[in-house]
Amino acid sequence: MANSLKSAQFLIESRRSNPAFESAEVCFELGVAYSCGTGDLPVDLVEAHKWFNLAALQGSEEAQAMRAEIAEEMTAREIAEAQRQARAMIATAQLRAA
Repeated sequence: MANSLKSAQFLIESRRSNPAFESAEVCFELGVAYSCGTGDLPVDLVEAHKWFNLAALQGSEEAQAMRAEIAEEMTAREIAEAQRQARAMIATAQLRAA
């Protein structure tokens, strides 16, 4: 059990430290981590929605379903904040690529 917890923490830290979202799979993994409170992360539906949104934008149908599922538990304000954060990440990634 301790090894799986350490593995989950390593995965989360390595993904969060990379400012550019690399793939739909990575974004989806972060969405799951935040929606479930994996490792030492608290459950954070705004963060989870943001990462599921980024994965969905890259074509993940599973992320689309998860985003819709957690949106049912969120306020309109929380959803708007998650979308704002996702747009900001996209804009930052585009600036770095230019």
